[in-house]
Amino acid sequence: MADTSKIKEHAEVIGADGVHVGTVDRVVDGRIKLTKRDSGEGHHRGHHHYVPLSLVADVEGGKVRLSANADVAVTFEEEDGGGSAM
Repeated sequence: MADTSKIKEHAEVIGADGVHVGTVDRVVDGRIKLTKRDSGEGHHRGHHHYVPLSLVADVEGGKVRLSANADVAVTFEEEDGGGSAM
């Protein structure tokens, strides 16, 4: 696991494939909270989503790279309020 203490606000979160997943709002309770701006479409719009820190492979140069490709990483996202985005 990468040094997640280096994760900063507004860092870009990208999948292992280099595809944009979201933007860091902050780290809270062992998860990366993504900004609402990157909340997706439909019923996901306007909600914060979270990505578990266990998916972080590297933190460097203002980017957080995940160990999963973007399309897989979003299936791990959780909405605020405890719901699952799956």
